[in-house]
Amino acid sequence: MTHNPHTGSDFDDFLREEGLYEECNAIAIKRVLARQLAEEMKLKKITKTEMATKMQTSRSQLDRLLDPEKTGVSLDTIQRAASVVGRQLRIELI
Repeated sequence: MTHNPHTGSDFDDFLREEGLYEECNAIAIKRVLARQLAEEMKLKKITKTEMATKMQTSRSQLDRLLDPEKTGVSLDTIQRAASVVGRQLRIELI
């Protein structure tokens, strides 16, 4: 019987071995953030145009924030979006 070197490892270990962990993790975090913001906007009946105006930014910047694939968004932009929908941004290192 041959030994499988991946037995006992998890998907995170696989992604690390392939050099993909950080990228996949950033996309996963961004997807959650974008979904949460979109849900709050829908709940509060805030359009994208209204949201951008309240954030003092452009509609295209808001579209980048809400795009789950675009991870290059500043903390300031995320904080302003959270504030507009009445939420707080919490970031921690674990």
